[in-house]
Amino acid sequence: MKTSMSLARLFGAALLIAAVVAAPSAQVGKSQGVADINTMSEASVAALPGLNATIAKALVAKRPFASITELNAFLVGQGLTPEQAAAVYAKAFVQINLNTATVDEIMLVPGAGRRMAREFPEYRPWKTYAQFDKEIGKYVGPEATAKLAQYTFIPLNANTAADADLLTVPGADQAWADKVKKGRPYKTAADLEKVAGKAQARFFVIE
Repeated sequence: MKTSMSLARLFGAALLIAAVVAAPSAQVGKSQGVADINTMSEASVAALPGLNATIAKALVAKRPFASITELNAFLVGQGLTPEQAAAVYAKAFVQINLNTATVDEIMLVPGAGRRMAREFPEYRPWKTYAQFDKEIGKYVGPEATAKLAQYTFIPLNANTAADADLLTVPGADQAWADKVKKGRPYKTAADLEKVAGKAQARFFVIE
């Protein structure tokens, strides 16, 4: 009886380990309602707080924005106040790279503030969102951590990322993921942009 129970426990443990290993590790923070402004339709952009059809048309023509600071400069140039721009960011954003984001970029993340401008860089290099949940969750709790995560990404390896990770990139579908995999190996960012598109290539590193 004891032998059978021991074997059952070992088998259960093996299944648990296999499940953990097989589990996808999303590299773009899961949206809690915030969209990627580089992939939104023009009509959806026009419906954002403080925007209109004219601004939306100009914004879409200027895409993709390489960073949130670039988007912020554009919106300010269109006459939006910092408060109006912040209202946009509650709905749409250009996700920041957790491993390279500047203080200026982090400060534009709703709810981040000076504290996260210190904490985000402190734990670099970020490798998984399990790490992010653990470290940032110590300061603000799980709900606020999830809200912050949606404004961020941890770069994927363009040459090894699995489907589960590729499909976390905003605007991705299986056909796009298959195209990215077919184009491997990538040696330069320019090669990757030709296949993945400029807006989505920013979510990768080439290693």
